[in-house]
Amino acid sequence: MSTERKDLPSKNEIKAVYESYNAYLTEILSNITNVLAVALKLSSRPTFKKRVKSFNSYYKKVLRLKPGEAAVSQELVPLTDMMGIRVICAFLEDINLAIEQIGSLFHVVEVEHKGGQKFSEFGYESVHVLVKIPEECTPPLTDIYEKLKPLPKDAVCEIQIRTILQDAWAEVEHELIYKTEFSPLDIPLRRKLASLNASLSLADITFQEIRDYQNKLQKEINVRRNSFYAIADNLTDDGSDKKKDEDISRITPFVQGTIDEMILAAIQSHNSGRLDEAVSIYSRIIDAKPVPPEPVLAVIHKHRGMAYFALNKYEEAISDFDKSIQYDPNAFRTYYYKGIVHSISKNFNEAVECFTQSLELNEFQAHTHYRRALSYFELGEYEKSMGDVNDALRLGIKEEEIQGLREKLVQKFGMGM
Repeated sequence: MSTERKDLPSKNEIKAVYESYNAYLTEILSNITNVLAVALKLSSRPTFKKRVKSFNSYYKKVLRLKPGEAAVSQELVPLTDMMGIRVICAFLEDINLAIEQIGSLFHVVEVEHKGGQKFSEFGYESVHVLVKIPEECTPPLTDIYEKLKPLPKDAVCEIQIRTILQDAWAEVEHELIYKTEFSPLDIPLRRKLASLNASLSLADITFQEIRDYQNKLQKEINVRRNSFYAIADNLTDDGSDKKKDEDISRITPFVQGTIDEMILAAIQSHNSGRLDEAVSIYSRIIDAKPVPPEPVLAVIHKHRGMAYFALNKYEEAISDFDKSIQYDPNAFRTYYYKGIVHSISKNFNEAVECFTQSLELNEFQAHTHYRRALSYFELGEYEKSMGDVNDALRLGIKEEEIQGLREKLVQKFGMGM
């Protein structure tokens, strides 16, 4: 029995028209994908897949259209998923970011959250965003496209947004369910599929929780680092230990749990000015049984050294920085912190040595050059100090940050201003 419908052209006629548009649709897809690749700013770089629907899949959907739905007058029967782009991102948080940014790039017609509502879908998840085809992404109907008619004004491109794990599941599910004659029908196999999907969903959630923890920890570390620099700047400027006021509106109870929880609690205590509490938590991590791995010990000794510095316990700070370097000899930032403590203690030769070791590991540190310039100045090595000033400026330090030292150097050279 024929599957062709009397209200539609023949299958061969539809195929000829559809295939005549293939190169045109492919170019539109490439243009939209290029826009997305440049403009989307997610937590990590997404990957992109694009495809023009195969004719067989296209024709099956055309046959399912109700009479009158097919825009035969346009010759090309338009479908919402005729052109598809897949945005594959690392974390669940990227999905909403992508939806928001796509909305600012294109005219969004519809956003559909697809989920495993039917058992046959086995938990398939994806977000489908339909966008109108922008004029700037549409090639002119000239040269090789001159025989084509314009796409309907309501033509859309479907942008699917998935995590890496959602995409992996969809690909395997497609092979197991849709491309075979028989799907798993017995209960044990169906349960195994459901279990696999649940595991992938849980993995996505766990990855996001770890990412959230990392983001929160990084924010705390940035506050703690800036506080360390503020104390060093105040001591360097006028010799007084005055701290810049910071609004750290957080209260974190002492946490006895995983090392990650304790690190976050210690840094929050550190940032809130509860330095003795921070030192206590850092010490508990260092003394934990079993002994934490060396990379963890390197980080904790560095943080405890910074807390000791804020408590004006410079010898303890130096000792912790030395232990941190022992566990991680490539920690250029720890050499920098150690150099700052030596310079505050007026051990300028030791400070220069630390800053030099830091720069040998990472030469692109404007503030390390500046700190070494200050120590060279105190040692009377003005040419070396000026050399570091110039390097700091070259690497992007702000003029006003280095202006005072530069003026002193100019006076030493007798050049005047």
